[in-house]
Amino acid sequence: MKILFATTNQGKARELKAAFQKNGFKLDIITNNDLSNPPVVAETGTTFVQNAKLKAHALADFSQMVTIADDSGLMVDALYGAPGVRSARYAGEEHNDSKNNAKLLAELGGVPLEKRTAHFNTTIVVSMPNFFNRDLVVSGQCTGQILLAPRGADGFGYDPLFYVAEKGKTFAEMTLLEKNSLSHRGKAINKLLAIFPTWLAQFE
Repeated sequence: MKILFATTNQGKARELKAAFQKNGFKLDIITNNDLSNPPVVAETGTTFVQNAKLKAHALADFSQMVTIADDSGLMVDALYGAPGVRSARYAGEEHNDSKNNAKLLAELGGVPLEKRTAHFNTTIVVSMPNFFNRDLVVSGQCTGQILLAPRGADGFGYDPLFYVAEKGKTFAEMTLLEKNSLSHRGKAINKLLAIFPTWLAQFE
């Protein structure tokens, strides 16, 4: 079975594919990069659920395939929940990880380490074309701390700054397996895997 992951982020795609494979799902997961002129969806929602649904519905309608979309964000307590739904474009409309990280560090300038608590959220929506009233919606969270400087070379987004005390590492210092075992996206994906077969069966 072929399904669409509505993203151009290959880091996210690798995490999703690895989780599905590990759990024995024989699915061919493609991304927007495999489509010809897919729509670019304006993420105008004010919540993670709204933005994920906008992407899932638009790409399911375009591709006529079962479509998975997610919206993820970093919420920093000292910044009153920012960058939140603006996480990917925190430093401007162009998605640029380096600039986003630099802005986050600048905004937290002078905030002591113990007050740099934060959490990541991922909300995943799965849509079936023509049945958008039956969306599958799951979410996952992970709590951590924003470091004073980046650490680690793997991962993407804010991973080099997001420190998880129970592992003693940033997301960017973890293996993919380690990260998937405790990350916000990993938790959301695990919830998805648990109910995806039952959800899909209703359309047979």
